Amino acid sequence: MLTKKANQILIFGILSIAFSWLPAAGLILAVITFILFLSDKTVKSSMKAEIGRTLAIIGLIVNLIAIAYVLLFMPLNNAPSGLISLRESFYATSFYSDFENNFITEDRYNYIFKGLVVTFEVTLFAVLLGIVLGVIVALVRSSYDTMKDELKGGFGKALLYFFYKLCGVYLTVIRGTPVVVQLMIIYFVIFASSNNKIMVATLAFGINSGAYVAEIIRGGIMSIDKGQFEAGRSLGFGYIRTMAFIIIPQAFKTVLPALANEFIVLIKETSVSGYVGLQELTKGGDIIRSRTYSAFMPLIAVAIIYLVIVMFFSWLVSLLERRLKNSER
Repeated sequence: MLTKKANQILIFGILSIAFSWLPAAGLILAVITFILFLSDKTVKSSMKAEIGRTLAIIGLIVNLIAIAYVLLFMPLNNAPSGLISLRESFYATSFYSDFENNFITEDRYNYIFKGLVVTFEVTLFAVLLGIVLGVIVALVRSSYDTMKDELKGGFGKALLYFFYKLCGVYLTVIRGTPVVVQLMIIYFVIFASSNNKIMVATLAFGINSGAYVAEIIRGGIMSIDKGQFEAGRSLGFGYIRTMAFIIIPQAFKTVLPALANEFIVLIKETSVSGYVGLQELTKGGDIIRSRTYSAFMPLIAVAIIYLVIVMFFSWLVSLLERRLKNSER
């Protein structure tokens, strides 16, 4: 019964957002979701129900904005005199004048929209690159720390020691210099002949993120009890198979929330991409400011968008942490 009701809440929450093109219907679906969620206290312990409620909150906000947009901006036939008077009063305010000048005139809202797409694009590929680099560096450093006493002298130990030191230099340099300086060096020095700014930004943020991901993952690996290594050896696994099938899965589960937080940090770090002329979200707001000579509204809009994104992903991280805690019981 609990699972069935949780599924209903989740479905209605999804539909409240899906029906945003019919804001009245979406609003009703969001209200139904809240009623279902509040009508049974036991369902609050279900993750599906909580996700459905959160989706309903998002749907409620989206549908209220859509209804306000329809009432204030869309042409309406046979509109009531009160609504017409409300529209005229709203259009006469300085707020609407600034809003129109910053976002509606010449479709300037596209600077924000296109910038948001670029921000997510750079962040996604940078995170993937950072995870790959981080895993490699973490494995090299943790392998040397674990095996340096077991390995006998020779080419293998010397090679592992060389990569261990190389990874140490990488971590020291990347974590010791600002990301904006790294971005400018990669764009103006290393890839001076390239016009692919998204690729350059992805490399810069991915390399920077990889240094922090490496230490996160290495910490997770080193937190696993040494008995787990011995258990793998007793099963006939070599070092590589022990790491792949026993150690890394446990470590990854431990560090997953920290990796998710690194993703959130990376989203905000991409705001410096404008230094190389990449039109991401912050740069989009700055372009509007340069056209309208009005700083407040475009920059506040950018700040609100970043805040909403960070709050949303922070909520996802909190759900992930709860799920991991429940799976440990």
